[in-house]
Amino acid sequence: EVQLVESGGGLVQPGGSLRLSCAASGFTFSSYHMGWYRQVPGKERELVAHIFSGGGSTNYADSVKGRFTMSRDNAKNTVYLQMNSLKPADTAVYYCNAFRGIFSFWGQGTQVTVSS
Repeated sequence: EVQLVESGGGLVQPGGSLRLSCAASGFTFSSYHMGWYRQVPGKERELVAHIFSGGGSTNYADSVKGRFTMSRDNAKNTVYLQMNSLKPADTAVYYCNAFRGIFSFWGQGTQVTVSS
């Protein structure tokens, strides 16, 4: 059974940091590209960051460049999203995604709330 389980979300003050984790199982993790997405009510899910299966290349949405860092540990079947200098506009449910060709898997999401 394919599973992606996100953790690490919560409430943080503006300027603070959080580290999200996504633990994967049930598929060959190292062969899949991974992404972090976020969604707020009434809006489409948007790509935050993406990392290729080899782990050497990442891409970020303009809104998070310089603040967020995505990484993966293929030995632990886990991806991370280090989020620094958080803003209220970063408030959303964050989802982990694994994709390869026609295959795409999603986690259940973790809430991140940035508020004073």
